[in-house]
Amino acid sequence: MTDEMRPESTRDGQGKQRGEKRKWTPNRERKVKSKKSFDQKKVAHLVDDDKPVYRGELDPRDKDPKRKPRSISRSEELLRRKADALAEQDPNLKAKRTVKITDFRDQFERSDASPGRLAALYATRQVRQRDAFAQEVIEATIDRSTISKQDRAFATLLTLGVVSTSGALDEVLNRCLASPRDIKPDVRDAMRISTYEIIYLRKAPHAALDQGVELVRAIAPSAAGLANAVLHRVLVASESFPFGDPTASLEALALTYAFPAWLARRLIEDMGSAAAIELMRSANEQAPVYIHVNALQATDAEVVDLFADMESPLEPVSIEGIDVPGCYRVPNARILADGRVHRLFQQGKILVSDAAAQAVAASVLEGDAPDSVLEVGAGRGTKTIMLQSIAQRRFGDQVSLTSMDSHAFKSDLLRDRARDYGVRLEQIVTGNATRLDSVMPGQEFSTIFIDAPCSGLGTLRRHHEIRWRITPEHITELADTGLALLKSAAGHVKPGGSIVYATCTVTYEENNGVVKAFLESEEGKEFALAPINGKACLATQQEPGGPDAHFAARFVRKA
Repeated sequence: MTDEMRPESTRDGQGKQRGEKRKWTPNRERKVKSKKSFDQKKVAHLVDDDKPVYRGELDPRDKDPKRKPRSISRSEELLRRKADALAEQDPNLKAKRTVKITDFRDQFERSDASPGRLAALYATRQVRQRDAFAQEVIEATIDRSTISKQDRAFATLLTLGVVSTSGALDEVLNRCLASPRDIKPDVRDAMRISTYEIIYLRKAPHAALDQGVELVRAIAPSAAGLANAVLHRVLVASESFPFGDPTASLEALALTYAFPAWLARRLIEDMGSAAAIELMRSANEQAPVYIHVNALQATDAEVVDLFADMESPLEPVSIEGIDVPGCYRVPNARILADGRVHRLFQQGKILVSDAAAQAVAASVLEGDAPDSVLEVGAGRGTKTIMLQSIAQRRFGDQVSLTSMDSHAFKSDLLRDRARDYGVRLEQIVTGNATRLDSVMPGQEFSTIFIDAPCSGLGTLRRHHEIRWRITPEHITELADTGLALLKSAAGHVKPGGSIVYATCTVTYEENNGVVKAFLESEEGKEFALAPINGKACLATQQEPGGPDAHFAARFVRKA
């Protein structure tokens, strides 16, 4: 790929090798605050309404406590069976699943810690011990508890905040300890919560400190004295946080936005300083909510009018000046808990998906209707549904679509969702897409859409654990997988047909690097890069208040 083809955001011209010691030069036009580094999430807006809080479910159904229980769908039954099968293999897991927590005080030693903080302590400990996802833990514990609505909201705020900033919190705590090993993991869980309140929420010092000591007392009463001393040091340290000038120090900049220093450096090298800072800043904000109107089951006017009647008008979305078909922003996410909106979900008329993901799905079907499409990495089928919805809009009918995933249980879920949303599928295939010759011998398609596994760094607002779990080695492995998928797909594209390769990340190695490597490979020599959405590639940037960061490139096989 030539320099002219690359999006401006993918390189900043700093040609030094990664890991080389050098002075970082910030964007001089942007000032970064060293205190109160990202917008505080206030609890008030989470608890000023009787409706449940929407936090990004794909199908936020049956969250209204006034609604009667519905029958269990086939999708839920499949998930339950899978969980039961895993539980049979691990008796401890089964025990955890069968315990319903009504009062988090029952899980700890006696203390005066508030219910919301105890709930957050329980949830963050579960995330650490089980290497789990925060949103799933919250739904399984905090959301199902009997603590008050206000306490559930505060516990959710603390849990997501601590998970997002955990590495930075440890940096602060370690500075205040004689040795990082002076406190055990469970005690560290409790002290992370108080440190988060002090550093990032700027809570009143006495409240954060007193409650921090009580949280530690709930875990290990004998460590309460140590906690008191350490948290006093954290209060002192907060005055000099982030321990340097973020406009001149990469380490201080990384702490300001709660990112690992290596990742902050990597983002700056790959995206340029301005775009990297915008991504890090926005990663700590609440993600906007977008829906897609499924043209197989509803018209845009029907959905738009319903939201207008509820005094919550939808906003049509365009990206880089191009309208995204069927995509609308929901300014008030709480409206998704309304019973009338629930019915839209139940009837398969709308689904939740980020606007950038919708733009990627729309770019797959540019031009004339393909006579056959293979979707690689279908997962739960969100893009599958949008592909056929967009086909209906553009061509007046669905396309011949084969969807593929490597996991059998996901294929079963896809089949169920396709039925719910009126999607017609030619085949559902379970197999390894890096070996298409053995999975689908002799089959060719007009279009192959590869929704590649990736680091997910463009979706940090929705996946709070990523920044502290990903490593440079993971990024390289994922890039290798993306390249293997492209090479495997190359032999299954009809002459004149195309491959669309997409990710939800921002690293050069996984995006432009894979594109370049494929075009230079033996399998890619019959392909040429073609415009997508009128440009060399689709590369949205995650900015405050905007869509996530996604990437897509199109290759056309020479006739």
